[in-house]
Amino acid sequence: MITVKAPGKLYIAGEYAVVEPGYEAIVVAVDQFVTVSIEQAQKFGTINSKQYQETSVFWQRKGNQLVIDNRDNPFEYILSSIKYTEEYALEKRHELALFDLTVNSQLDSDDGKKYGLGSSAAVTVATVRALSEFYQLHLSAEEIFKLAAISHFKVQNNGSFGDLAASVYGGWIAYQSPDRQWLTNMLASRPLVEVIQLPWPQLKVEPLQFPPDLNLLIGWSGKPASTPILVDQIATSRAHAAQHYQEFLHASRQCLQTMITGFKQQNSQVIKQQLTVNRQLLRDLANFSGVTIETKKLTQLCEIALHHGAAAKSSGAGGGDCGIAVINADPKVRQALLADWQQHQIQPLNFNVYSLQKD
Repeated sequence: MITVKAPGKLYIAGEYAVVEPGYEAIVVAVDQFVTVSIEQAQKFGTINSKQYQETSVFWQRKGNQLVIDNRDNPFEYILSSIKYTEEYALEKRHELALFDLTVNSQLDSDDGKKYGLGSSAAVTVATVRALSEFYQLHLSAEEIFKLAAISHFKVQNNGSFGDLAASVYGGWIAYQSPDRQWLTNMLASRPLVEVIQLPWPQLKVEPLQFPPDLNLLIGWSGKPASTPILVDQIATSRAHAAQHYQEFLHASRQCLQTMITGFKQQNSQVIKQQLTVNRQLLRDLANFSGVTIETKKLTQLCEIALHHGAAAKSSGAGGGDCGIAVINADPKVRQALLADWQQHQIQPLNFNVYSLQKD
């Protein structure tokens, strides 16, 4: 039996802007995993998951039609990962086989609610990685990322793939998303193996080092959110508030470039300042788009963190899920902040940064 794992992620800064090619974000891998096991089968293959048996399905009305949105359904990502990894294997002249695939996830709460740690990305990466070993494809990290990105893209075509990058590369990274229109054109006109080998315009993955005098704290609001739906809602603001949206992108780029420089110079004060700037940019985006990014519980999380001298913001698409706080490494202050969160029904998540070097 082959068993592999892929970590979850947290966005630190650059949310929403990173969906546009060429705009940076900072994302980090955390030590909570999706594990995929695969073994040869005989008469028929199976896909099993304890956590995903009772996954909620989102749907909308389009006229009188009920339309199901499968972009939060992990099985869609598993099936897409199988499809494209096997297509790659066939192009490499490997013979396909039957297999049993079992998924186990730590990226949800005990009662099955999502923390917002990128479960769809992690299950995509883990499935691609497991099948790569099963078919002995000998893929590099970059090839696994690209194959996972294509698999994910075919289910959710409005994402940045930053969560996939965190799952593949681990640690802290500065990330810039590729040109999705270019990718669409290439997939329509070139063999999959060739698309994987080509350089992808605008794509950038750069490792960062978090200053040792800072702590990253994670708080869960208790309310899951749907990233694809929130990204859809923000996308409409590109047309209805085009100037505001362009100003947001410009300001986000400046903020992230300054923050990345702060990482490279190990300047903790700059990092904290720019986290505060990024929080305000996201609040401005929410105001002109009419989309709730920082919920009341996330605002409470941030205000408590500020009271204890931390910089804080929502993480990822917002609308629920997690918030983060970055605080100087004074254990007493850190514990006081976490206790304050708990008193206000914000659950501290005792997760650590996951670096591949640990394996």
